[in-house]
Amino acid sequence: MNRREFITLLGGAAAAWPLAARAQQPERMRRIGMLETISAPLNAANYNAFREGMRALGYTEGRNFVIEYRSAEGRGELFPELVAELLRLKVDVIVTRGTPAVLAAKNATSSTPIVMAAMGEPLMVVPSLSHPGGNITGLSGYTTLMEAKRVEVLKDLVPGLRHIAGLYNMGNPVAPPQWRELETAAHALGLQSLLLDARKSEDLQPAFDAASKQHVNGLTVGVDALTQANRKLIAELAAKHQLPAIYALREYVEAGGLIAYGPNYLDLYRRVATYVDKIFKGEKAGDLPIEQPTKFELILNVETAKALGLEIPPTLLARADEVIE
Repeated sequence: MNRREFITLLGGAAAAWPLAARAQQPERMRRIGMLETISAPLNAANYNAFREGMRALGYTEGRNFVIEYRSAEGRGELFPELVAELLRLKVDVIVTRGTPAVLAAKNATSSTPIVMAAMGEPLMVVPSLSHPGGNITGLSGYTTLMEAKRVEVLKDLVPGLRHIAGLYNMGNPVAPPQWRELETAAHALGLQSLLLDARKSEDLQPAFDAASKQHVNGLTVGVDALTQANRKLIAELAAKHQLPAIYALREYVEAGGLIAYGPNYLDLYRRVATYVDKIFKGEKAGDLPIEQPTKFELILNVETAKALGLEIPPTLLARADEVIE
């Protein structure tokens, strides 16, 4: 090989080296912060739905994304501290659930994208659903507007319903409008209404005692970190006081509650993955419209109904998406 051929060969090899080096570079590891109301085991179904959504979009956990899961364990006052921890980890996006979590994230950062898995009143944090602006987007839980419908469903299920109570954490900014919606719906149906304000787990037993003293014979339970974390206790208290209760999420019925009517949260969490994917591909959170739920579900617990001495009307059974025996 002469000198000219050697130089040509060497030049060709050198040109190929950057390509080989690029081909061997690992994929960028994305870090997703999940700011949740309850622990991963209690939230397993929704957590796994989100991960399934990511896999369906071509992501592999541990290879090109990891999840930093942080839970307030039913205590909303912990959210600011948890957000700060996620930001110290330099997460690429924060997935939140519930109004207190979104507010804590919004107050902590104006640059890290925030995707709401579900929030009762998105207009509390953004000026517009179609053009949210800033660093927030995601999905609405459509919570407040569902209160009236839940009152109607409970009236169909409970013969002689006269006095209905709403169990809410009024320290949650989304609870007051939910209570007003319930009051309006109850009045329209000729029902009395009673507010049960529970802000910590120790408030739950006294709230049910108050409902019994006031001869309440129907209850709606608001969605909140507190009620989610204590859903089994709430179902047990409702059974102890022989109080038919309606919830917004299937998890409460699976824990022994009577009936739930609301958005399908598994669908919401799968859809959250599409937002995260778009952000990873360069789109700005504030440019992505906030969407409403498209799937709703009615879940009945037949065993709980029997224990309460209730006969489920055939029309309600026919409407049910799932019946737990």
